[in-house]
Amino acid sequence: MPETAGPVTELASQYVSQVTKDLEQNVKEQERVTAEIAALQERLAALQHDHAILLNMQQALGIAAPAPAPVVPAPRGKSGGARRPDTKKPGPKKPAAKKPAARKPAAKKAPAKPAQPEPAQPAQQQPAQPSQPAQPTLVELVRRYLTEQNEPRSAAEVAEALGRTYPERAVQTKVVRTTLENLVARNGAHRSKQGSSVFYTVAAEPAPETAEKAEGADTAE
Repeated sequence: MPETAGPVTELASQYVSQVTKDLEQNVKEQERVTAEIAALQERLAALQHDHAILLNMQQALGIAAPAPAPVVPAPRGKSGGARRPDTKKPGPKKPAAKKPAARKPAAKKAPAKPAQPEPAQPAQQQPAQPSQPAQPTLVELVRRYLTEQNEPRSAAEVAEALGRTYPERAVQTKVVRTTLENLVARNGAHRSKQGSSVFYTVAAEPAPETAEKAEGADTAE
């Protein structure tokens, strides 16, 4: 009896070990399948939710849902095989005889009326715009200002006075000084210096008799 109990006990322990391993694998497989089922259920719920949203959008847009096409089973023959279609080709059709079409009398055309020339419309004359008077040059403004003054004026005073009278011209003192020096060079103005300041006065124009005498002298020469 003791010799027989040894192999039985060893075999039983092997069965116990194998059953334990199978149970562990079964539990792990159940967990894996359960996780896959949960993921698939979540995926199915998401698809069903999207399907409901799409149906609502389709109804809101007024688009009719396409009806599923009915599946028609193929007819079965007596022998169980599919029936072959007839392979006979249709014979050539004879062309039908054409009936001569009755000719309609041509309608008489009315004589075309000569085109009357349209009266020429007189061209509209646009009113002439009045020409704007030419603006005086800076030389004229400087000379006019000095003529109206009884005392010599500096370039800064002339520029300030012209700037107040003609603000749109943006008169600069440097430009006025250059203009005054040009007038002095052409004997159109006189320059006088008082200390470190320079003043200008307009030159007196020659009398008409003096100018005529000067012209006569030039002619006699």
